[in-house]
Amino acid sequence: MTTALTWILHDGKVGLRNQALGVAEAVGLHPILEKRLAIRYPWKILPPALWLSALSAPGEEGDRLVPPWPHLVIGAGGRAAAPALAIRKAAGGRCLAVQIQDPKIKPSHFDLMVVPEHDRVRGPNVMVTQGAVHRVTRAKLEAAAQDWQQRLDFLPKPRVAVLLGGNNGVYRLGPDEMLPLASQLARLAQAGLGLMITPSRRTGPEAEAILRARLDGHPAYIWDGEGENPYFGILGLADHVIATADSISMITEASATGRPVHVVALPGGSAKFERFHEGMRKSGIVRPFTGNLDTWEYKAVDETARAGERIRQMMQEKNLWL
Repeated sequence: MTTALTWILHDGKVGLRNQALGVAEAVGLHPILEKRLAIRYPWKILPPALWLSALSAPGEEGDRLVPPWPHLVIGAGGRAAAPALAIRKAAGGRCLAVQIQDPKIKPSHFDLMVVPEHDRVRGPNVMVTQGAVHRVTRAKLEAAAQDWQQRLDFLPKPRVAVLLGGNNGVYRLGPDEMLPLASQLARLAQAGLGLMITPSRRTGPEAEAILRARLDGHPAYIWDGEGENPYFGILGLADHVIATADSISMITEASATGRPVHVVALPGGSAKFERFHEGMRKSGIVRPFTGNLDTWEYKAVDETARAGERIRQMMQEKNLWL
């Protein structure tokens, strides 16, 4: 096993954590330490580019940033950017600083910035990926599918993974939006398809109750949020994936399966999200969900592995591992 201390920095959001951890796993250096940042006043009200003494920004509610310093630090999201740069400085330059997503700091300050193509930032040390980086790999899908096969054996085939998000600052997915979607899913179940459904915390109890009531008595598994998360198993067993439009991470993770990805349109949207959705449609990866399931083929996306390989090469050039 190749050894180098790796830190991942994030503010606790699941999507950011998965992106940072996915890239760290793709690099393949160990050990990997996770640092959840609870940024305190006044740093939390300032743009990252204006942070001074960034190592003092994390409060006691999260993890502190103290030596021994890592050989690789991967920050995800705006609040991780200035601390990542401060860690590299504290390590005397014997640390590679990688930033995931555009923190509105010049890319030249980092060793590498990894951004999805729907973000506007570009530069010689900016790696542009299709969609978000993530933790889904073929090996994980195959292992999880084997683990969940028997538990979901009661479902008929073909099987459909349904990834549900919820309200966010851009899209709306509440009870009013769940009613027609639940009816569409019920019709698929009535047609003999097996549904494997994972709501998110943003789905909300009222919308989830509508979904459960509509699918009662149909061949469907709906995760209740307790016990082992079936997410990788559901993706690994899926013949089709249905995902709501509010999550770039979910849709990109679904594309790692190589299965048709059907995107549920929702009220709302933004220019950034539309650029993402348009790019995925033009690549032949996703199509709008209309209530029916078409079949098509595309090459599974593995941008995370590409990012991991580039970081490994950069670290090797700087002789930053043992």
